[in-house]
Amino acid sequence: MQPLLAIARAIDWINDRFGTLAAWAVTLACVISAGNAFIRYGLDISSNGWLEVQWYLFSACVMLGASQVLRLNEHVRVDIFYGMLSSRGRVWLDLLGIVLFLLPTMLVMLYYAWPYFLNTWTSGEMSSNAGGLIRWPAVLMLPLGFAMVLLQGVAEAIKRVGWLTHTYEMDFHYERPLQ
Repeated sequence: MQPLLAIARAIDWINDRFGTLAAWAVTLACVISAGNAFIRYGLDISSNGWLEVQWYLFSACVMLGASQVLRLNEHVRVDIFYGMLSSRGRVWLDLLGIVLFLLPTMLVMLYYAWPYFLNTWTSGEMSSNAGGLIRWPAVLMLPLGFAMVLLQGVAEAIKRVGWLTHTYEMDFHYERPLQ
């Protein structure tokens, strides 16, 4: 089990780095958005390229941040039963959800996203907007994000099996959302 837990720690480390990139992407997108608004409305100058950069950064934020959200156990879940379960029940529910839903879904998404990225990259597809940018950097976020969620799902499954076999400690404290 220890070699598998070492792999899980390595995946966590990688996704921490991508989480940092996602945080910087959202910060940079906000700065560019404010600057773009000032330039557009204050100086009456505009550029579609700057709008597209914001979208590209948003795609990086969402797709690179998703695996970090999963790692931190902050993802959206249906908590009708989750809050009523014991820690052991929560681990089993998480493990079944990861194995039966998350991993297969990410594999399918990756299967479709990778050829889409390759086509966009090899064709040199450009935005149809005047002053638009090349599309492949934004499209790359799809297979990269799905791959990282897939890897993080594997890491989370490993950690839960480790917890069930008493070789890994996790905190499964659950707080129902304030809604």
